[in-house]
Amino acid sequence: MHLVTGNKNYSSWSLRPWLLLKQFGIEFTESKIPLFTKTSKTQLLQQSSSGKVPVLKNRDLTVWDSLAICEYIADLHPDKECWPTDPKIKASARSASCEMHSSFMSIRNILPMNCRKNIIYDTVTAELQGDIERISQI
Repeated sequence: MHLVTGNKNYSSWSLRPWLLLKQFGIEFTESKIPLFTKTSKTQLLQQSSSGKVPVLKNRDLTVWDSLAICEYIADLHPDKECWPTDPKIKASARSASCEMHSSFMSIRNILPMNCRKNIIYDTVTAELQGDIERISQI
């Protein structure tokens, strides 16, 4: 398996399948495409028609979404128990993962991932506070 990522300091999407693979000791190779450069989009489109990272390549299969990649890895390695085995707990875990994957636009817009930057925010909007509270609830 080969995982194409962006810079994990800025791409939480890239970080997600990378962490899963590392956590469960699943062998893979990795290549990184620098993000936010003049050639980024061209390099990304050479890996996947989505033009985004992450991308997982396994033989003749290309998987181009972080959640889909994690699901595929879980399917390939049922012995690793990437998801809980109890159906009710698994359903809750999947619901939380899907909500994290598709929601929280205020956090994404106001607090983008940048592990190299320390920012103090003076104002927390109602929408941002709502996202923070929902994540705390989950």
